[in-house]
Amino acid sequence: MQFNPLKTLAGALFLFPLLLSYLPIQQAEAEIIAFHSQAELESFSLLFPDTLLPNQYNALFAASGTCDKCHGYDTAMVASIDPSGQDINVVDDWRATMMANSAKDPFWRAKVSHEVLVNPLHQQELEDKCTSCHAPLGHFNALHIGADHYTMADLAMDTVGLDGVSCLACHQQKPEGLGNAHSGNLNFDTAKIAYGPFPGPLVSPMALETGWVPVYGPHIQEAGVCAACHTLITATVDLNGNSTGGTFVEQATYHEWLNSDYGVQEISCQSCHMPQFTKGDVFLVAGIDTEGRSPFGQHTLVGANSLMLEVLRDNAAILGVNALPEHFEETIGKTLNLLQNQSLQLEIAYPSFDLPEDSIDFKVTLRNLAGHKFPSGYPARRLSVQFLVIESGDNPDTLFASGLFDENFEVYGQNSAYEPHYQIIRSEEEVQLYELVMGDVNGDVTTVLERADHPIKDNRLSPKGFTTNHPVYDTTRIAGQALLDPDFNIDEFGAEGSGADILTYRLASWNFTQDTRVLVRVFYQSAPPKWMLEMFSESSPEIDAFKSMFDNADRTPVLVQESEMLLPGFVSSAEKAQTDQFVQIAPNPASDQLTIQAIENYQLDIYSLDGKKQDQIRGQSGEQILDLQLGPGIYIFQFQFKSGRSTTKRVVIQ
Repeated sequence: MQFNPLKTLAGALFLFPLLLSYLPIQQAEAEIIAFHSQAELESFSLLFPDTLLPNQYNALFAASGTCDKCHGYDTAMVASIDPSGQDINVVDDWRATMMANSAKDPFWRAKVSHEVLVNPLHQQELEDKCTSCHAPLGHFNALHIGADHYTMADLAMDTVGLDGVSCLACHQQKPEGLGNAHSGNLNFDTAKIAYGPFPGPLVSPMALETGWVPVYGPHIQEAGVCAACHTLITATVDLNGNSTGGTFVEQATYHEWLNSDYGVQEISCQSCHMPQFTKGDVFLVAGIDTEGRSPFGQHTLVGANSLMLEVLRDNAAILGVNALPEHFEETIGKTLNLLQNQSLQLEIAYPSFDLPEDSIDFKVTLRNLAGHKFPSGYPARRLSVQFLVIESGDNPDTLFASGLFDENFEVYGQNSAYEPHYQIIRSEEEVQLYELVMGDVNGDVTTVLERADHPIKDNRLSPKGFTTNHPVYDTTRIAGQALLDPDFNIDEFGAEGSGADILTYRLASWNFTQDTRVLVRVFYQSAPPKWMLEMFSESSPEIDAFKSMFDNADRTPVLVQESEMLLPGFVSSAEKAQTDQFVQIAPNPASDQLTIQAIENYQLDIYSLDGKKQDQIRGQSGEQILDLQLGPGIYIFQFQFKSGRSTTKRVVIQ
């Protein structure tokens, strides 16, 4: 047997505390102090195997603890270290993700239980389908050794299955048929091969230690690796549980990617969800002198579901989660970064005043930056838009409010069934929600996936390049009033694929007598209270357990983006006709000069469209010529007359 000093040291350190237990306390403490500092003892502890991660095997797969030995934290600080010395090992990045915890996700477990309660005769079929993606290492091993199905009861007894979407769930996928499969029909290599992104992998250590042979597989960097689980088509049943012969697209994130500029440009899912570290070579294997590799795909695997990550973190012991709070903190931070900095662009345009009936329009543009619909994936997820007009001052009045939340984090103003898509919002009782609403065979709203027959509404923001004539539009279609919206995914030239929606807020009166803030906020919720109601009306151990966790969680909606502008005080169009007699501006548009004709002395404040004051001028009655020191653009001229009257005019400078 070959002598391995590292394992020998680890074994000695394992026995060390047992030996100390036989010594007097003072003597034990003295020996610790004499031979090792506290820092040394802490570093020695890192030599032990990671006891949290499972090391078991089944006939087809190995669990993550097997991979952790070489691809986890390197105590020598050589492997999986960036040039600045920061640890970026793939195991610790993965272990606190939704992928790692897919089989322990309490929401998923509750929802499977809910579906079974609704249609108990379908339990075996439902659980077998759900575990194909949430517990693939258990599910596909069961089928590999001859089982007909794999249920939640099987999963509960299966340590490897409980490892979730573990390492080999991706790295053992064959290249054949990649991207063509859906609904959990994964295609695994049964020859104990692990595909990786680098040519010429070092074979012997991995093959000898684990039995799996590393093989160069460039397909591992392709979006098709994600396709089979992130395209889910379910069979539809009626309210009595009878099959209708129809199907429903529960999610089609991969197809949404195909129907986008990202798919055309081959910017894969991994580009955002596994960002590459390109600032230097990274050594891959702990304890082995290997060649540095670049680029290095970081296994952050984050999406937008920070709420469920917090639930997993806060209930780790109950759920058997194999990650520490610090792992979750890092993953939650990266999730929020992706959600808030790489998902949405929000713009608010300066309002239009030249409208009938004394109204004013504010146009808000939401532009999707993701390579799929936003939100995407599980149909509970939604965006809500909050629009506020607030007077400035010490005791400001809210003049208009759409999209506020109540104490349960539900949005005010919704219809009892569902809120339609809006092109123009005219009332505080109207709110824009970007979401998928499922309809059953009777056309009623349902959150039971097996009863889903068709989308009543799908106005989730399309990705850039999305078109209705794409071959996969049948699985990614827009539904409801968004189809009639002339600027939903339509650019200014009338072409599809803008990846944006322009939402207009039309206020019936704009008699703002003082400076006013206009604030737009977009919020994300992965589990809105309204969506939970149908499931929480039932009871099972899984539903009850999740409800307790859900009720105790911080369910504050995540602020994705916000934009605001400051408007100087305005008067209504009715008053404008009266104040026009006090001041005239010509020409408008202007170039370098303009003439102001006023019948009273005045103070003129000039604002840019972002609300910043550009100049202040005191003028006399009569005619005055101004030499402008302004760049091209649109400016707000606010006049305050000696008599106390005021008026606001919009001036275009060319």
